[in-house]
Amino acid sequence: MAEHTTANIRNLVVVGHASSGKTTLVERILEVTKTIGRMGTVEDGNTVCDYEPEEKTHKHSLNSAIVHVAVNGTRINLIDTPGYPDFIGQANAAIAAADAVCLVIDATRGIENMTRRMMRLAAEENLPRFVVINKMQLGKDNLEELVEQVRETFGRECLPINLPAGGATNIVRCFYRTADGGAPDFSSVEEAHQALIDQVVEVDETLMERYLGGEELSPEELAAAFKKAMCEAHLIPILFASGKHGTGVEVMLDVITRLCPNPAEANQRPFLVRAKEGEEEQPWHPVADPAKPLVGHVFRIAADPFVGKLAAFRIRQGTLKSGDSISIGEHRKPVRLAHIFQLQGKDHVECAQAIPGDIVAVAKIDEMHYDAVVHGDLGFASIRAQSIPQPTPMFGLAVTAVKRGEEGKISQALIRLAEEDPTFTFTRDATTHEMVMRGVGELHLRVVIERLKSRFNLEVNTAPPKIAYKETISVKADGHHRHKKQTGGAGQFGEVYLRVEPLPADSEEKFEFVDDTFGGSVPKQFMPAIEKGVRQVLLTGCVAGYPMQGIRVAVYDGKYHPVDSKEVAFITAGKRAFIDAVSKAKPRLLEPFVKLEVATPSDYMGDITSDLMGRRGRIQGTDMLAGGMAIITAEAPLAEVMSYAASLKAMTQGTGSYTMEYSHDEPTPGNIQAEVVAAYKPHEEED
Repeated sequence: MAEHTTANIRNLVVVGHASSGKTTLVERILEVTKTIGRMGTVEDGNTVCDYEPEEKTHKHSLNSAIVHVAVNGTRINLIDTPGYPDFIGQANAAIAAADAVCLVIDATRGIENMTRRMMRLAAEENLPRFVVINKMQLGKDNLEELVEQVRETFGRECLPINLPAGGATNIVRCFYRTADGGAPDFSSVEEAHQALIDQVVEVDETLMERYLGGEELSPEELAAAFKKAMCEAHLIPILFASGKHGTGVEVMLDVITRLCPNPAEANQRPFLVRAKEGEEEQPWHPVADPAKPLVGHVFRIAADPFVGKLAAFRIRQGTLKSGDSISIGEHRKPVRLAHIFQLQGKDHVECAQAIPGDIVAVAKIDEMHYDAVVHGDLGFASIRAQSIPQPTPMFGLAVTAVKRGEEGKISQALIRLAEEDPTFTFTRDATTHEMVMRGVGELHLRVVIERLKSRFNLEVNTAPPKIAYKETISVKADGHHRHKKQTGGAGQFGEVYLRVEPLPADSEEKFEFVDDTFGGSVPKQFMPAIEKGVRQVLLTGCVAGYPMQGIRVAVYDGKYHPVDSKEVAFITAGKRAFIDAVSKAKPRLLEPFVKLEVATPSDYMGDITSDLMGRRGRIQGTDMLAGGMAIITAEAPLAEVMSYAASLKAMTQGTGSYTMEYSHDEPTPGNIQAEVVAAYKPHEEED
């Protein structure tokens, strides 16, 4: 990797909805650049990017995959990402490693949920982006309408940089005009060229004055303005291609090498640093200079059957050489890297060094984790990465071992799987003693179960999903408990009076504990014990066994004994007094609400809105799109939409799709709360 420079690197993440052809497009790029000899297909399960058994079974990408190609001296790193909403965590994480986003749209299906979602994220992360309209031959009759739909949805700055010709069998270039390609199927080369030039010169006043003055601008000047316009989101180029047939792929590679920013030109994603303890974190921008101290960011953790734990990271500044010692985050003990790998799907080739912009991987470093910062100078130990926003894992399943005695193995396997996936969590419920795993959706957890079998040879039984309710209170109330226990020797004594009240709805804090005693009624050294007792109840709940939040606790009186009062006595007294107060404070359950975005043919809008309202949902808005499609946004209780995928498929004959993410919590209706509380069987404890 030493033969190239940062100026000759391009880092792109390929995103879009499922089945838009992302993996096929990347496979075609590998074939066109002669990186591979023969192109594989998703159907045959032999593509470079979809190499895991589960991906071959489902015939969809389930993980991000990293590949690289060389084009005229330029190294292009491509990250292929999943398009299913359930695996959005992998796509989001890959955004952090990219300098530009390639948004792939299926010409036959138009703009879909994940298309919108990934475009929003790319805009929020200030990344240059371009649109590739894929499967152009199949959607040739609607390409002009689709371009207008893209411009209406994502902004008028979206402009075609090439156009289909010959009935979508060829491509004609519009920015750097050439004689080949023939007449475009719609619009004109001159019109598209003029629109592009007008757009790019607007980011450079000097260039615009020269252009308006009639001067001819050089290709180098136009390229620099083009890159600047992309970085400022003043231009989002639209390209046409067919990954399956190869049409437009070489033109796309030419655009990437000539007009996409390199790591030194791109919008640098800042890290966060705190200069002194107690101060607010400030942004810190790395410099793409190989002579600077090393700083890199881990964006992907994977399990490799041959080398074990594999951490992929992007070099943000400095140079990393094989054999160097690095530090990870705040760990002060350095780690020596015996090998550095360059990834090509499942294959990894050893390399001697990496420079700013390179994406590399290291193996068997247990300290590596998602979002870790690697550095070569302890002066950078306080730097941390700004996390990419990820959806809250809401879909839960309780799992038990099929074979007795394998609970420990399952727990360890789930922990390892959680290291690889930023949207998968695994916990052991303290109340029910169940192992509970949570993910983005039903398919997400189904794939986790498949991986338990294929990787670890472990099988599990699953219970119906549990809703992550929360408990809180409605009014102010007082509680009291005297704990007195005599066991023959020194006894236990502690008495606590406390008051609970709801925190304001907009409070950032979920819990407050206040000492309002005076006159030494409860010595200060026992306050932490009282708080500990209260916090024990916060974890396990009072009325239904769910965590509590939104409560302020004030201890205002109590009694102690100079001999018998001990920490354990005040833990129990605080706990029982808190339970007493909560029981009088009109406790209530909160249930999670989710935000839904449903894409459907407009013919089914009435059925979908009626169905959502029947699920206690609230329609937030509807948008009509070109091509007879509509977007419905709504909020609904998670409990009512856990099996929404099957219902939507039935209502729309399989043509509808949706995304779902956590929104907020709301009080549960009285009848549902009564059912949940009645089903709760608390464990009896000794006083």
